[in-house]
Amino acid sequence: MTVLVATSQAAVVARLNYLLQRALVIKPNATIDPPLQVSELVPEEELLLGHLEGEKEVRWLAADSAAKGLFYAYLGSTRITEPEFVTIWNLLDILQYCGDRELCSPQSILLLIEELLDSQSIEGCRTVFNFLESRREAIIAINSKNKDLVILRLCNELLRRLSRAEDPVFCGRVYIFMFQSFPLGDKSSVNLRGNFHVENVTTFEEFLKDSGATDDSMQVEASESEPTATEGSKSEDRVIKPGQSDVREEGKSSIMDIDSLYPVFWSLQHSFSNPPRLFEEDHFKLFQKSLEATLAKFKDVPKVVQAGDSDRKKGQRDRTDDNYDAFANTYNPKYLTSRDLFKLELSDLAFQRHILVQALILIDFLLALTEKAKSKPLYQNAQKAMQYNFTLREEDAEWASGIKNAIANYLQEGPDGKFYYRMVDTVLSRDKNWVRWKMENCQPFTRDRVPTKDFLQAKSGAQRAVQVKKPPKPTGVPNSLNFLYNNEAEKGLVQLRQPHRFNVPNAESYADRVRRTESALAAAVTEEERRQLGGKKSSHIWKGLRLASKRQLSSFDRIEHGKGLEALQPATSSIEATEDAPKLADDKGLDPQEEHQSVEDQRPDQLSQVTTETTA
Repeated sequence: MTVLVATSQAAVVARLNYLLQRALVIKPNATIDPPLQVSELVPEEELLLGHLEGEKEVRWLAADSAAKGLFYAYLGSTRITEPEFVTIWNLLDILQYCGDRELCSPQSILLLIEELLDSQSIEGCRTVFNFLESRREAIIAINSKNKDLVILRLCNELLRRLSRAEDPVFCGRVYIFMFQSFPLGDKSSVNLRGNFHVENVTTFEEFLKDSGATDDSMQVEASESEPTATEGSKSEDRVIKPGQSDVREEGKSSIMDIDSLYPVFWSLQHSFSNPPRLFEEDHFKLFQKSLEATLAKFKDVPKVVQAGDSDRKKGQRDRTDDNYDAFANTYNPKYLTSRDLFKLELSDLAFQRHILVQALILIDFLLALTEKAKSKPLYQNAQKAMQYNFTLREEDAEWASGIKNAIANYLQEGPDGKFYYRMVDTVLSRDKNWVRWKMENCQPFTRDRVPTKDFLQAKSGAQRAVQVKKPPKPTGVPNSLNFLYNNEAEKGLVQLRQPHRFNVPNAESYADRVRRTESALAAAVTEEERRQLGGKKSSHIWKGLRLASKRQLSSFDRIEHGKGLEALQPATSSIEATEDAPKLADDKGLDPQEEHQSVEDQRPDQLSQVTTETTA
């Protein structure tokens, strides 16, 4: 097997040298972009690496060994700043093409990039990372699961070499590359157990000066170090006086001096790095006093805004270079805990905002442990690592809400304060969604693709549903049209001439109907039956009252609310009905007894019309 690998490796080395020579013709530019079109190196019918014997593992081992040998040979003889270094970029493009088609191992290109990053300085790593960013989509498109570990390892190794204070933009590019290379719901970067970074220890000088010496030194420092309006105009920093500069002396007495605040202020970092220590009452009380004293001191001292930051935000910096990156030149400090620098740091607005944002994050953590928050199903169903036995008391929760509002109001002051706080609030609000996702044990965001068979079946079904359907041809006359076969037209006309269809009934007939309906209503069993009888009773009462209003209007005074026609005088109604019936019958030529027959389904507008015709 060793002999076979050596033979195949020699063949691959010769083939790769030929392909690299062809690449210089196809891509004459000595730049990273555009990528090499590997498919144009050889004709379609010709194999890219030639015909290799043996199983897949043997072929992969031969191709990887040959590529690594060529890579080290070119790397040792060429610098990354020279135009001849394009040969290494072309070799990596060829390996990426071969890895996607299983001609070599899929992670071979990433292993060589990892070696390349280790061999370069930070400036050279920027160039290598430019190549990595330009090929990211092609690298992770196929067989990305075999490359995840290598991507994670090379990015973490690069981050260990970078300084977050000196290279914040480069660090951000590395993080963005990792975020784009891994799926959104990947658990590789999730702290599932909720561990805090307790190793992040902040050391400071724990000492206090004598009170008398402190007061004297403070007066000297105030007279010497505090910039005046004239000095502020000459210097590069811009001084902003606090909003309450005219506070009385007795109000300032509650604010700590610099020496007293120094250990209190830096002790906050212990709580920021390990929030569960606040579950102990003593530590929580100390945290309350420290945060309140810090916020009061921030409000009292004058604020200094770095001139470079303000000019960048206002767009006043001269951009002579088209490739100028304003964020790349922003100084991102790593704050020191020296006692001599403490007073200057307190006046720095960026320093104040940095500390207060840490406080907001910790306060949100505490407010998530109130009794009300822990009673929600989200917390009850969360994994055990995200549940705490500690419950924040109601009075402590009120304090946390109050200090949070005070910090929010203070962050909105100063230059660009509204914009800055809106940005911070947006980030913290979105972070709560990630915390919720982690408490739910990181449920996947993506779903599996719909199978091709199911998709085609659903597509054909939708097409059939929207097709225009022709109505079926009638095979015979439907039952609903049988009445057209009735040729006895006279019979229909006779039915229309029945007296009860056009004679106006009297109010007494409707009173009888109301009494019968009430009897049926008392015997009703189901709710639906009661509802129908109630509606029928109301209809009879309304129709009877309308007829009675023509001749018995004086009897309406005796009608009580909620009652029907029984309040009308039956005698009067009977007499009027008896006297009027023969007259109407004589006019129409009908039997007087038929007048008392009523119309069951006469509408109010039809009754009005019939009444008008009868009176005429």
